Amino acid sequence: MEQVDWIEVPAGLLHRGTPLEEVAQVAHRYADTGVPVEWYTKEAPRTEIHVPAFRIARTQVTVGQWILFAVATGRPVPQAPADHPVIGVAWEAATAYCRWLGKQLGGLDVRLPTEDEWERAARGDDCREFPWGAQYRTGLANLVDLGIGTTMPVGSFPGGASPFGVLDMAGNADEWTSTLYAPYPGAPLEVPSVEDWAFDPHVTRGGAFCHDRDLARCARRHGAYMQDLAAIGVGFRLAASAE
Repeated sequence: MEQVDWIEVPAGLLHRGTPLEEVAQVAHRYADTGVPVEWYTKEAPRTEIHVPAFRIARTQVTVGQWILFAVATGRPVPQAPADHPVIGVAWEAATAYCRWLGKQLGGLDVRLPTEDEWERAARGDDCREFPWGAQYRTGLANLVDLGIGTTMPVGSFPGGASPFGVLDMAGNADEWTSTLYAPYPGAPLEVPSVEDWAFDPHVTRGGAFCHDRDLARCARRHGAYMQDLAAIGVGFRLAASAE
């Protein structure tokens, strides 16, 4: 059984979300993507929270890793290159993979990252907008602006690494978290209490090959809004408690 390439993320302060007074500026900055300001308001308010130490996988779960699970549990085997992220994975299947892998690794508590852990791993200790820094740069993530239209091998964009060295936290595959969508404490009243238009209530992060650069932002909260999870590029990466 292949071992997970874990990155140790130390305990630290996460500057989570976006200040309410900056939401309109963010929406204006990405106006060409057609995303309404209401979608960014879900990121408010900015809050400093302490995140305990944890581990997160350097890359997304690959097709090759998923095939071992699929064969062992009688699931369909995806027809895609082994080094690409597996996509089209429902939240329940992703969590089942975590449980299965944990058993293979001797009882390790493998799981999906929480939304706060994901943002901490992407953002590091500061308020950067993207995993690699303050400015968007085409070529640091597999998003729609590259025109590839599908996944690429995990880790293909080392220049887009997060401060801790986590790869593909923007683009390639949108990533499940373990967190159910809810407004942040202190959110504006207009932020919906539920997203009943979502196919699944759990938050996804990072965006996929078919998404625009607004989803590459560390603070951007998203979800699975279509039932065809392969078409919208939903995959996942692993997390675990710190050693």
